[in-house]
Amino acid sequence: MDGAVTPAGPMIDHVSITVSDLARSTAFYAKVLAPLGYEKLVTRATTVGFGKNYPEFWVNLRDGEKNPSGTHIALRARDRDAVDAFYDAALAGGGTGDGAPGFREAYSPRYYAAFIRDADDNRIEAVTFVEKAG
Repeated sequence: MDGAVTPAGPMIDHVSITVSDLARSTAFYAKVLAPLGYEKLVTRATTVGFGKNYPEFWVNLRDGEKNPSGTHIALRARDRDAVDAFYDAALAGGGTGDGAPGFREAYSPRYYAAFIRDADDNRIEAVTFVEKAG
């Protein structure tokens, strides 16, 4: 396509939804996502991740007190500075912090992210993958 701009990478890194019955929903999404090339890649006690190369679609057992809206979207950032700026802009704009910028070793040693909540309690994350300094 003439004039088309190829993005540097994905805008959305992953999406999470909450469900009331993890086993039932895992079976459902395994069937629904298979035609799209997604398969079950991660299984944990309260979450299952589906994807092609890495978990892009997560199904989480509902925890109404921790995340009442159940919505979680992770946006891919170009670098750590962008993650930090995302977090600062959210707080300055009236959002609330739900996880300050930093490495999330439980996910990956390279996973650097920040989490915020908007006025409607949607949980939005900015994430990048970097090498830790020294």
